[in-house]
This record gives sequence, structure tokens and C-alpha cells, in this order.
Amino acid sequence: MPHSHPQHAAPNPNRNIKAIRTVRFWAAPLVITVALMSALCALYLGGILNPTTNLRHFPIAVVNEDAGPGGAQIVDRLVNGLDKNKFDVRVLTRGEARHQLDTGMVYGQVLIPPSFSSKLRDFATSAVVPARAERPSITVSTNPRAGTLGASIAGQTLNTAMGMANGIAGQRVMAEVAAQTGGAPLAGAAQVGLSAPIDIQSNVYNPLPNGTGNGLSAFYYALLLLLAGFTGSIVVSTLVDALLGYVPAEFGPVYRFAEQVRISRFQTLLVKWAMMVLLGLITSAVYLAIADGLGMPIDHSWRLWAFGVFAIAAVGITSSSLLSVLGTAGMLVSMLIFVILGLPSAGATVPLEATPSFFRWLAEFEPMHQVFLGARSLLYFGGHGDAGLTQALTMTSIGLVIGLLLGGIVTHLYDRKGFHRIPGAVELAIAQEHQAQHQARRGKHTGAGVAAPAGTESAVTTEPPSAEPTGTEPAVAESESSSEQA
Repeated sequence: MPHSHPQHAAPNPNRNIKAIRTVRFWAAPLVITVALMSALCALYLGGILNPTTNLRHFPIAVVNEDAGPGGAQIVDRLVNGLDKNKFDVRVLTRGEARHQLDTGMVYGQVLIPPSFSSKLRDFATSAVVPARAERPSITVSTNPRAGTLGASIAGQTLNTAMGMANGIAGQRVMAEVAAQTGGAPLAGAAQVGLSAPIDIQSNVYNPLPNGTGNGLSAFYYALLLLLAGFTGSIVVSTLVDALLGYVPAEFGPVYRFAEQVRISRFQTLLVKWAMMVLLGLITSAVYLAIADGLGMPIDHSWRLWAFGVFAIAAVGITSSSLLSVLGTAGMLVSMLIFVILGLPSAGATVPLEATPSFFRWLAEFEPMHQVFLGARSLLYFGGHGDAGLTQALTMTSIGLVIGLLLGGIVTHLYDRKGFHRIPGAVELAIAQEHQAQHQARRGKHTGAGVAAPAGTESAVTTEPPSAEPTGTEPAVAESESSSEQA
């Protein structure tokens, strides 16, 4: 089996502070950071600046319980009057509308009562024949549990549409009254009443209780779960590598390597996965305790805890796999997937139907949207599967499987190909550098053997030592011994 060689280059004594004056030194960090921040700015602002302009298939419900012509005319006005590309007007029964409101499928509804046409007719007749008549009413309901901004858009749209329908109904009633009276003038109060005969009532369907942050608590709780997995994977990966002796641990001015452990890349990844599961068990419980202590209403605490464990573990395992497969670049890729692309496509602060189509496409697989749907279902909709919990569990499971397969297969291939983390590689490079520097000083003092130190330095920087652990330790000892003897 082929053996890998340590890629740790010993410090070059000929390179000094002038190295930071090169264009490449400054360009790489600046270009990468500016590119990430530019993407962050474009995605975040592009998703929220024009919600009404970006409306597409925004779902609202219309319930017509009236058997007369008045209700049918209102429904026809809504269905044909609103832009079909922007609004998805669903004509439903009362039971169907209630189910879609209870599962967050629609942001608002219009309810036309059974007696609408008869009351409208009686109201018009009362202007001609003295009689007591009740104004017909239509109720506009908003659903803030589906989203605060979405409920606001639904309320504004439906109230505006019903105001226009009210004016058209008033013109029709005025024409009927004029036909009955032969065009005789009406009193001013009667004209005002008949010009807008419908009483438009607005209410909130199943209002959110106190302690929900006006419908934002589900989003922030989902964000906490995702950050626990993403940030936790970075912390766990760094500390595990440091404790195993493969990266240095820095504590203020202290810089040290732990005693290195012989362990493969795949085994190291298994350790990180196990820690992410333990982290999920603990962190989800801590989140629940803090949320309850702050007064956030939680009706399904055990189910929310279990979902939190699952979400944290899935995100953390996938992020750990990316870090193990891609190295330092894995952190940037994880940030792009879980944070930069995830937050604007979550559909939490701005409904997806009010964002550009790119974000609606991202929401089909982005982890943040799936975690938000699960948290919202458990916090606002009683944990119903139709409210997003089933989709959240399904898509999160798919993401977890992808993370497990990616990390497991690739790290196993790394091990089989011989790309091992070699114990003692860093120490060997340091010892060889010390020896080269000492020989260079000795050659300078004696004025002879100038070529020998140069050859030694070249060997330090170009010749890789053997990947066998048994050969590394003697090499370190031999380097240190020769340095001391000299």
C-alpha cells in the first residue's frame, strides 16, 4: 500500500517579513472574504426588499356559504380580479379552509355567510320601503401563525379587493333602488349607506399567544438549532484534532501540541459524529429550559426536544463530514450551505411566495427551511405533519444520509489511498530545521563546508520522511541528538 508523506514544510530562514509585501499574500484573504460578503449582501437584501413585487402564487382562501347570487358575484370578483400569477385564490368549503389555516397552507381567508344575498336585498329594499334591515357582512381573516408578513400581505390584499367589491355592489344596489323609485332622489344618508352596503369585518384567525415574538419565535428557535449544529461541528472538529495531537492548541501565548494518537481519518470522523449526537442531546434540552424560563409557550416539549436533537445532529454530522473531506475549505462550504443560502430561503421572516424564484428553489432542499418548518409546526400548529413536520423530518433525514455517506466514503478512501495523518510529522520538521540552522551557523564560523548546510536545508524542505510511525520517532530523536551533539 502506498504511503503518504508529511506535507509540513519546515520554516525557511531565508524568508523574512518581506513575504507579506507580495500581492498574493494580501489578495487571497481579501478576495475570498469580499466574495462571501458580497454574496451575503446580495442574497439577504435581494430576498426582502420587494415582497409585493415578487409575489407569486400567494395562497388565500375564499369560503362562500351563500346560496344566492350576491356571494357568487363576490367570489367571481376575487378569482378573476386578482392577478393569477401573483395570487392563488382557493375556493374552499369551511372545513377545508379551516384545515389549511390550521396547517399554515394559506395566509388568510374571505368568509361569505349563508344569509349574504338575502341581507343585501333587504338592505336595498329598506331604502324604498320603511323597514328595519341589517347590513350584510363579509369577514376577512388573517393567519399570523403561517407568517406575520404573509398575514399582513393577505390582510391588505383582501381588504383592498373587498373594498372594490363593496363599491361595485353599491353601484348595483343603487341601480336597483333607482329602478324601483323611478329615479326619485334619495336622502343623503341613504345614498351613503347604499354606496357601500357591505360591512367588511377583519379579524385574526387563531391569534398567537404572548411570548412568541409576533410569530418570530419559531424562526429564531430554528436558527438556534442550525447554529448549534454548524458552529458546534467547527468547535468539536477543532478541539478533537487538537486533543488527538494533529493541530496545535493555542491558549493566549501558549502554543502546544498534545501527544499524538494513532487514529485513521475515518475513526476520527466517527468520534466527531458521536460528539455531535451527544451535543444535540444536551443542547436541545438546554434550549428548552431557557425558552421555558423566558416565557415562550411550548405545548409539545418532548417532541420539540427530540426534533432539536435530530436537527442538531444532522446538521453537525453533515458539517463535520464537509470539514473532514475538504479541510479548511469545508468551513466555507458549510457556511455557504447552512447560513448564507439558508437564512434568506428559510421562508420565515418573508414568505417564500413573496421572494424571487431562486429562493423558492433553494427552499426545496436548504436545511434552514426544513428545520424552520419543523419548529413552526411544533410551536404553532400542534405538531401536525401536514403543517410541515413531515417534510422537515423527511428532508433532514435525506441530508443526514448524504452527510454520513459523503464523510464515511471519502475519509475511508483517504485512508486506503494512504493519505494518513502522520504522527510526529510536525515535530520532525521542527527538529530538522533546528539542525539545519545549527549547521549553517557552524559553517559560517568555520568558513568551510558552505555547501553542506545548503544541501541539508534542501533535504529538509524537499525530502519527505517515511509515513511509517515507527520510522518517525527515531528520526525525531536522531535529529534532536545530532543538534545537541553539535
